[in-house]
Amino acid sequence: MKTKAAHQIAQHLCEALPYIQRFNNKTVVVKFGGNAMIDDALKQSFARDIVLMKSVGINPIVVHGGGPQIGEVLKRLGKTSEFIDGMRVTDDETMDVVEMVLGGLVNKEIVNLINRHGGKAIGITGKDGDFIHARKINMTRATAEGQESEIIDIGHVGEVKSIDPSIVEMLNKSDFIPVIAPIGVGEEGRSYNINADLVAGKVAEVLKAEKLLLLTNTPGILDKEGQLLTGLTIADIDALTADGTISGGMIPKTRCAMEALKGGVNSVHIIDGRVEHAVLLELFTDQGVGTLLMRRR
Repeated sequence: MKTKAAHQIAQHLCEALPYIQRFNNKTVVVKFGGNAMIDDALKQSFARDIVLMKSVGINPIVVHGGGPQIGEVLKRLGKTSEFIDGMRVTDDETMDVVEMVLGGLVNKEIVNLINRHGGKAIGITGKDGDFIHARKINMTRATAEGQESEIIDIGHVGEVKSIDPSIVEMLNKSDFIPVIAPIGVGEEGRSYNINADLVAGKVAEVLKAEKLLLLTNTPGILDKEGQLLTGLTIADIDALTADGTISGGMIPKTRCAMEALKGGVNSVHIIDGRVEHAVLLELFTDQGVGTLLMRRR
């Protein structure tokens, strides 16, 4: 039995070899979020996956979310979370909590996990080294016919204006693993809370990453019968969005994916973060997991 198990391990390593060779010295951006950030076993497996990637010559970059953790701290402080079209209304007090949770608690936990498994991770926010330049998002809401749309101020919520990749490139060359909290800084020095998917996509785009992996709480993009779809192009995504197959929280993920593909990223994968070692299964196995998105077939 031991010999059989050893042969299976050898077969798996042989299956992984061409992928290891293909991705050697390439950049892979991983958006870490959802259940994978809450379940202890999943957190441990994710950290091991990232360390293994670095050990075989890949340059992983981790961008993380932290919405549930922010909500929990706000709740303990007696502050109610308010959302408009899926975006958290972020006043000055809420922004202080966002910076504390994303830039401190969550970021340092991920750094510590990776380091405990033999990696060399360094946590940064978009404010470090003027890394992520942000601009404020103002939302609009339709009003009665004939009237101008209403502008809604949701506070310190931003989008990526530009990214200076020099700090990440320096960390990659020094064998460190960057762990990025999605906080940007505006021209006036104000902090902005930015959607982690959007930050991951822009980082991948600027660095011309080989792959962008988005961890989610679903198997990937599903058709109307609940079957997994893969091998999708930008045109496919447009069609699936138009007919309502892609809806809700999957829309911003696919938008982020399409922007990354148009910006030069070779492929984007939406994968199930609830599966242990999902990152390795996608990168190093013939079958892979989740939904593959590409510019064209």
